[in-house]
Amino acid sequence: MSNYTVESTIVQTSDGAKLRTRLFKPMEEGEITDNLVVVLVHPFSILGGCQAFLQGIAAGLAGKGYKTVTFDMRGAGKSTGRPSLTGFAEIKDVIAVCKWVCENLSSDRILLVGSSAEYLFEWSSRGCMVEYANLKAHRLQVLQWMGIKEVIGYVSIGYPFGMFASILFGRHHKGILKSPKPKLFVMGTRDGFTSVKQLRKKLSSAAGRVETHLIEGTSHFQMEGAEFDNQMVNLILTFISSL
Repeated sequence: MSNYTVESTIVQTSDGAKLRTRLFKPMEEGEITDNLVVVLVHPFSILGGCQAFLQGIAAGLAGKGYKTVTFDMRGAGKSTGRPSLTGFAEIKDVIAVCKWVCENLSSDRILLVGSSAEYLFEWSSRGCMVEYANLKAHRLQVLQWMGIKEVIGYVSIGYPFGMFASILFGRHHKGILKSPKPKLFVMGTRDGFTSVKQLRKKLSSAAGRVETHLIEGTSHFQMEGAEFDNQMVNLILTFISSL
């Protein structure tokens, strides 16, 4: 028997996009741990990113007492609107969902978790495009959580800090690294896009509290598979307990 329930709703953005949103929560109200809500953000919509791939993590967090929200950004899943190549339109999606959380779930504390699902795509034939997609998704999250006061921290699963990423989006790296809010970066030691050395070098200049968790012998795409959902849930829970 499931220890959580799922409710569906529509969140409308400031420019009229209607986002299909799901709220995962404990079966009983008394089982809710506190008013912190976890918002999971999926990767670049144009290459197939959608909330469905975050269901395992969301269910795991709800089963441990935390309300958790997933949503399809514009143009993904059953959400209306069109995804953008630049990613700037999707910024409004994250704002709208965080606003909905504050207004409807009586929460003033949000943890953003950014996870990519690029394991769905062929690395060998579209490696550069996959990295580009991953960066676009994470950039949206970075821009958002820095400017929303209710967001108290950020967990990143597979954030790319490699050479290709730095050339194209180095200025966005600077944004997240300068934020004083607590940050946790989870990465496999065989990531493929970012080496352990590159990750440590980038994070050495970061402001505020920064934590890393390396998963030995695990690749970028392997780590983001469903078989790692439970491990991601436990890492997120540990991070929450420290906030």
